[in-house]
Amino acid sequence: HLHIVCLDTPWPADYGGAMEMFYKIKALHAEGVLLHLHCYEYGRGRPKELEAYCTSIHYYPRTDPSGSLLSSLPHIVRSRSSVELLARLRADDHPVLFEGLHTTWPLTQGDWTGRKVLIRLHNIEHAYYRDLSRDVRSIIRKAWFRVEAIKLERYERGLLPKFPLATLTAREAVYCREKLGAGQVMELPAFIGWAIPLSQEGVGTFCLYHGNLAVPENERMATWLLRNVFRQLELPLVIAGKNPSRRLVRLAHRWQHTCIVADPSETEMQDLIRKAQVQVLPARSRTGVKFKLLNGVFCGRHVVTNAAMVEGTKLESACHQTETATGFRSIIMQLYRKPFTEDETELRSGLLQHHYENRAHARQLISWLS
Repeated sequence: HLHIVCLDTPWPADYGGAMEMFYKIKALHAEGVLLHLHCYEYGRGRPKELEAYCTSIHYYPRTDPSGSLLSSLPHIVRSRSSVELLARLRADDHPVLFEGLHTTWPLTQGDWTGRKVLIRLHNIEHAYYRDLSRDVRSIIRKAWFRVEAIKLERYERGLLPKFPLATLTAREAVYCREKLGAGQVMELPAFIGWAIPLSQEGVGTFCLYHGNLAVPENERMATWLLRNVFRQLELPLVIAGKNPSRRLVRLAHRWQHTCIVADPSETEMQDLIRKAQVQVLPARSRTGVKFKLLNGVFCGRHVVTNAAMVEGTKLESACHQTETATGFRSIIMQLYRKPFTEDETELRSGLLQHHYENRAHARQLISWLS
């Protein structure tokens, strides 16, 4: 038996955090674990698909954010502080997997000595929020993200050294050991939804940048590509993702060879990835694992990116890396008419099998929690 506490409803697996949680649930179920799922639900519904993998499922609402400003707890934690959840976890002695720092409020309540507990870190959250504060334009939002970053760093230092941790990358494991003094830290790569690469051989017809465009960093990177790379490089660029701002839409339509696809369905997004010749995926923040890169590598053709995006993914050999606008333009020009070959597909198949085998990771997780 295992309790899994999820920061959000993990289905549909249409963004990185949901993908990580859903495919972990599926792999643990396949290994015979009886799963007791606890989800904070705020707009994604209560999907029937989860019932196929879980012995029990409970949903909890997030609380009103208005009180978070006066609280010492970070908003992502305080808004997920369910007394009902705490009571259910206390009702037995099954191991507990907390998905994300977001879900760890129960660990601040009482003594957990002797209970098997593991915190799965999706990010070094204070660093992520600090980076968000740099990318937003609004002074109010900038201040809010900075305050949250301070709260998160204080919360991480107080809580994380007390419990076993599983990080997504080696870099984050080193941070937890050296900066936080955590004694039990394991690196566990992301759980993903591909058993084989789906990349198509041959030549595609456009360049593609994709991601949740409501995330400040993604809007910033899309803007940077439009202004610094594709304004001078007259090859077709499609920017695709959720909730683009009007400002970004106007900028994408300024040139005839660039456009934006707003709010594509998951099927539409995967179709764009398969048809693209070059995915152009720079990042600014080095926190966490960028699931859009995993999606791009295992479903698309050529990928051009930078060190911040590829770090910790073990996918360096499948990507072309550069750090400058000139470098991006040069590599894109080289790849735009270069066929994607069977050899490249085989390389990605090897990376998938060696680093992203869900069942093997599930067995490792079970050994830690047994």
